[in-house]
Amino acid sequence: MNWREHITVDPEICHGRACITGTRVLVATILDNLAAGLDSEEITKSYPSITKESVQAAMCYAAELAKERTVALSE
Repeated sequence: MNWREHITVDPEICHGRACITGTRVLVATILDNLAAGLDSEEITKSYPSITKESVQAAMCYAAELAKERTVALSE
């Protein structure tokens, strides 16, 4: 999947935070919902302006970001 087809970063929308294209639904909001245990169907019911593909794009975007940084884990 090409997440770039579903995610926009525009300084004029949501202060430049990553959003689902054509909406003001933040990628972080989708990821928070996934982390809380919701599935894509539940998320799209809560945010009818997005699709299951948008949820998948958010996961792909997060995976891409995770490849870019190393985060130290405390033991």
